[in-house]
Amino acid sequence: MSEKRLVLLGATGSIGKSTLDIVRALAGKFKICGLSTHRRISDLVSLVREFKPEAVTVSDAMAFKEAQSALFGLGVKVFGGEEGLCQLASLGGADRIVNAIVGSAGIRPTFAAVEAGHSVVIANKEALVAAGPLILELARKRQVDILPIDSEHSAIWQCLQGEAASSVRTIWLTTSGGPVLDVPIEELEKVSPEMALAHPTWRMGPKITIDSATLMNKGLEVIEAHRLFAVAPEQIRVIVHRQSVVHSLVEFCDGSFKAQLSKPDMRLPILYALGYPERLEATLVPTALDGIGALTFETVPEEKFPALGLAYRALQKGGTASAALSAADEVAVAGFLEGRISFPQISQTIAAVLDAWPDEPLDSLERVLEADKRARQRAAEEIRKRKALRDRPVIENAL
Repeated sequence: MSEKRLVLLGATGSIGKSTLDIVRALAGKFKICGLSTHRRISDLVSLVREFKPEAVTVSDAMAFKEAQSALFGLGVKVFGGEEGLCQLASLGGADRIVNAIVGSAGIRPTFAAVEAGHSVVIANKEALVAAGPLILELARKRQVDILPIDSEHSAIWQCLQGEAASSVRTIWLTTSGGPVLDVPIEELEKVSPEMALAHPTWRMGPKITIDSATLMNKGLEVIEAHRLFAVAPEQIRVIVHRQSVVHSLVEFCDGSFKAQLSKPDMRLPILYALGYPERLEATLVPTALDGIGALTFETVPEEKFPALGLAYRALQKGGTASAALSAADEVAVAGFLEGRISFPQISQTIAAVLDAWPDEPLDSLERVLEADKRARQRAAEEIRKRKALRDRPVIENAL
């Protein structure tokens, strides 16, 4: 395999760090030509010194000014803001753009990368959830690939190699169940951010970890799987697998299953996407079969995790409803982490936004971004209402 030139969006986050581990381990296979961060300037400076990219982007406006000074004299172009992310995603000479940005900030750079004729290695759920049909159609026109690096979608992708789409009966997305799986439903009001951030098997950023606690991450993955693999929503199911060794399964029409198994480590799905169509030799993630032990599967207690059902509702509603779901979730998760709403109110806030969401077509990037903005405003208003009710003093009946 000739050396591939990579642009890494979100280089200082967990997916970005895993990607750079691979680049370091497979010397000569990859060249970093672009990096981005939101505001971790000292980390970015270290990476620029190590990898010597052509260009970087700092998306936070205040941090951008700091970066210009910190990177002066290092021979690298410095872009800023959302427009800078799009400039980096469009960088000439890149073979693949790795989108490891969290949240809707990853939508426009994904479009920019595809429009520029770059294949995208994508971890950004929100781009595929909010604007997946538009992105995939543009990718077909530009004849570029959208390559997933979520462990679940990578597993499905690998299981489907050599199989006819018509032979698929069910796609099974696995979930560890997150940190509150064994918390009684009546105790969920007491779940603190610290409890919800204590994921049992994966180490991720706070937003993704809270989504794992509510199972909204699985809901978003259901929507992604529907987009990526062209299967009906009713053919996609979620199963609890606490060990996080089976990363997902495909059930075929003859009743047989294929599964992809490994130690839970994001470097494996990233490696598969970076090397595709070649499977690269590496020893980064050894999995000892005799150390795995039992593999268990359980039904999802859906009454405890209403966020999962909200995703199916958004898919059924169609149009911009999935964009609204994704945007409202970002706002609700932030509200929970800031102590303004309780854990169950994350899903309640998103449900309130979906309940009032109009029927409208998903027909342009502008429509997606406008829907994202409106959903955020509505979710923020819901949180203000709920906080006001919670904070209202209780007046005792003196009679």
